[in-house]
Parts: sequence; C-alpha cells; structure tokens
Amino acid sequence: MPPPKPPTSESAVTPVPVREETPERPMSERDFVARLRGLSVKYWGTHPFHLRLHEGSLSRYELRMWAANRWYYQSVLPMKDAAIISNCPVAEVRRQWLGRISYHDGLTEGEGGAHRWLALCEAVGLTREEVLDERHLAPGVRFAVDAYVNFARTKPWVEAVASGLTEMFSGHLMRRRVGDMLARYPWISHADLAYFTNRIDAVNGEGRETLDLVVKYARTRQQQETAVAALSFKCDVLWSMLDAIAGLRETTTVGAAS
Repeated sequence: MPPPKPPTSESAVTPVPVREETPERPMSERDFVARLRGLSVKYWGTHPFHLRLHEGSLSRYELRMWAANRWYYQSVLPMKDAAIISNCPVAEVRRQWLGRISYHDGLTEGEGGAHRWLALCEAVGLTREEVLDERHLAPGVRFAVDAYVNFARTKPWVEAVASGLTEMFSGHLMRRRVGDMLARYPWISHADLAYFTNRIDAVNGEGRETLDLVVKYARTRQQQETAVAALSFKCDVLWSMLDAIAGLRETTTVGAAS
C-alpha cells in the first residue's frame, strides 16, 4: 500500500485568526462623574457610629476613642500624599499636590490640620501623650489605615488620587458636624472644633481639584473603572475604621478622668 501523500496547500487546514476583543469605550465625562458621585451612599456619614455622634448619644469615653483613633488616620495623610507625589511623573500634578502635605503637617511646629486635631483630642479629655503613643489605637483601625497608605504607595498615582475623592462628600458632613457637636456636647467649644471649621472650605476646593485630575488622567475605560474601584475601596477603609471604633469598650486605660 503506497504511503499517504502529504497535504497540499489546498487541503491544508487554514488557521483561524484570533480575534482581539475591542476595548470598551470610555465613559463620557458625565457618566464617569456620576459613577464616582454615586459612591456617596458608601461614605461613612451614614455609619451608625457617626449617626450617634451627630445625635449626641456618644459617651465621653466613646468621643475620646473616636478622636484618638481618628488621629492615626490624620497622622498618616501626609505620608499618603507623599506617596502619590513620588509615583507621579507629571510635574504640574506634583506641584499641585504638594500643598496637601503642608496643610496637614503645617509649615512650622504648632500649625496644620494635625495640630488642630490634637487640640480636639485634648478638648474631649485626652492628653497628647496618650494620643501620640497610640495606646488607644484599635487594631482594626491600624489595619485599615495602613492598607490605605499601602494602596497609595503601590498603585498607579491616578488610582491613589481617585481614592481621595471622598473629599467630594465630606464638606457638608463637616459643616453639619460642627453644628451638631456644639448643640449636643456643650462642654465642647467652637474653638475646639477648629479642625472642622478650617477644613470645610479647604476640602471643598480639594474635592473639585481632585475630581478634575481624575477626569483628565483616567482616559481609558479600564482607568475609569479602576478609579471607581479606588474610591469604593477608600469608602470601605473609612467604614472599617468606624466599625473598629464602635467595637471598643471602656477600660481603665483611658488616660483622662470623666
């Protein structure tokens, strides 16, 4: 029996070309911004602990634990912003972002948002020593905040910037917080709330600036989706912080007397 003939070019199987998937079209600016703003429902303003804070039902101990644990978050914001700057190749953006570090750290000792938060801690009955040595820091708060800083260090700078878009949701909440705390905690003065009164206008401006940057530099659909995911992640970080704070129970480690 003669051996089979090799296939001719006519009888050979023609390879089927692999069809590449067409990338999804970017969202329009309007739809993109709507997706980002839609995450306001996840913001920590509606967390049960914050609702209790605003209605005046927190004990002095709970206020102290809120202030002491929130300090840890405040203290790392300049490191988060420095990470964004170090990862960003755009000089214009780096210059624009630099002011956020000096806002929180201050240009000299005794200035800045961190200093104003420490003053609030003292107003609710904590000493600076017990705030700075982190004796009241809940493990869950440390974990959430450290995850946020690590996110800023390891993700592309546009994603890290997008995670800060919670600024869009915070101005009105801060304004309401000042009024509610003055009305429901009479031992707290207007001067004690300088962190919030100073921050309201600043955060509104920063929120607009941040949104403009994200819209400008998140150009592809994938970049837009990761920006939305980054903001969702930040909302989860904040919510987790309050979950951990709400779970604290009074112990003898609180430094100041009631």
